[in-house]
Amino acid sequence: MRASGILLPVSSLPSKYGIGCFSEEAYEFVDQLARAGQKYWQILPLGPTGYGDSPYQSFSTFAGNPYFIDLEAFVKEGYLDKSDCEDCDWGTNESYVDYEKIYNSRFRLLRKAFENYDCETDQEYRKFVKENAAWLEDYSLYMAIKDSLNGISWIEWPTELKNREKAALAEKREKLAKEVGFYCFQQFCFFKQWTALKAYANAKGVEMIGDIPIYVAFDSADAWAQPELFQFDKENIPIGVAGCPPDAFSATGQLWGNPLYDWEYHKKTGYAWWTRRMANCMKLYDVVRIDHFRGFDEYYSIPYGDKTAEFGHWEKGPGMDLFRALEKNLGKLDVIAEDLGLLTDSVIEMVEESGFPGMKVLEFAFDSRDSGCASDYLPHNYPENCVAYTGTHDNETIVGWWKSITAAERKLARDYLCDHATPEEELYKCFISLIMRSAARVCVIPMQDYMGLDNRFRMNKPSTVGTNWKWRIKKRDLTKKLQKEIYDVTLRY
Repeated sequence: MRASGILLPVSSLPSKYGIGCFSEEAYEFVDQLARAGQKYWQILPLGPTGYGDSPYQSFSTFAGNPYFIDLEAFVKEGYLDKSDCEDCDWGTNESYVDYEKIYNSRFRLLRKAFENYDCETDQEYRKFVKENAAWLEDYSLYMAIKDSLNGISWIEWPTELKNREKAALAEKREKLAKEVGFYCFQQFCFFKQWTALKAYANAKGVEMIGDIPIYVAFDSADAWAQPELFQFDKENIPIGVAGCPPDAFSATGQLWGNPLYDWEYHKKTGYAWWTRRMANCMKLYDVVRIDHFRGFDEYYSIPYGDKTAEFGHWEKGPGMDLFRALEKNLGKLDVIAEDLGLLTDSVIEMVEESGFPGMKVLEFAFDSRDSGCASDYLPHNYPENCVAYTGTHDNETIVGWWKSITAAERKLARDYLCDHATPEEELYKCFISLIMRSAARVCVIPMQDYMGLDNRFRMNKPSTVGTNWKWRIKKRDLTKKLQKEIYDVTLRY
């Protein structure tokens, strides 16, 4: 069955209090997706974020972002007064998230709600804490200790805490018990509200496409609580870190800095941690997009401490051994493999053997810098078993891309469209139609592209900080006219 969807991060939803969340606007967006004939809502990772605000650098691969908790629900339940929310400074621009103000305001309100909430007598809360203890205990203690030490990374903690000495952890659990409870409360509220929103979407015929990074952040509960999962030395210092080598787009490569997995250890455990991670994802989402899928075949290892990615080397990953184990433990997985870029034969074979649909991005099709694989992204070459995009969260908007490419590349694209007449301000619609009528079984369009927005509204520019992850849609922009345009192009193809 052919189907389509829209890419819109939760943070980009309209809402009253500074950032998109699981509020009534999220439910209204589900209704709009259904009316527009969409089967999928694709989002970005839901984990709690830190410095840089990137959803791909989270304090936990299992926890949820407390920014997404609906504060209006707390008002209805009596844990907050409406004036508590309205008296906060959420920023002045409704089109962008002001993360500093969100941080200062949200946690203050969450803390007040926690103090007004009776955790001891709520059986639903106690059940949640018990069922999620495998990750929740470590995460809540990690965040409580981190806060008590002014937010520094665990690698800078006192040795007895960094190395998780039992007596030191027991002392902190007792001393920081209330703070640990506060972080458990956040997670309880997050998952209760997310589960309700997902159930509502599913009832409307809309499925959720989640997104998980291949790696975890170094500054995370995962790395602190289970250092044996990673390539660390005896002092828990990384031996190598993740990234991408230099290419036509970046002369020094990309230095991500994530710890690398000790795949031999994972194999000895039957990939137990990955099984838990994917089981959690399949509960949270209907479909899971796995970022940087090629890293399972081969991964790029950069010496720890290097300032660029220029001097790394390739190492062999687990390949299909991991995914055979996951299927054995969890059954058939509904996964999208992010397989973008110049791929080796072994990566292509791994994706084909997995049966997972790969990704095709139209913006790569006319890139004169990358002619070696550009033809793979021309829509007439798309296989059925793929997910087609105009662009992703890492790309320019389609309007911004058109303005940034060379005149020769624009001519290539116009020739491919057989269209030299459509005005430039309307051309984005032609590109959406182009991939909609490809053979791809699923097509996902970023909301900015349906709206014809330029690069001022781009979600992320890789290897930069300060301006990313901020764009929000205005409620008044989700018009009936836009819904009809989306419905019409979906129905047509």
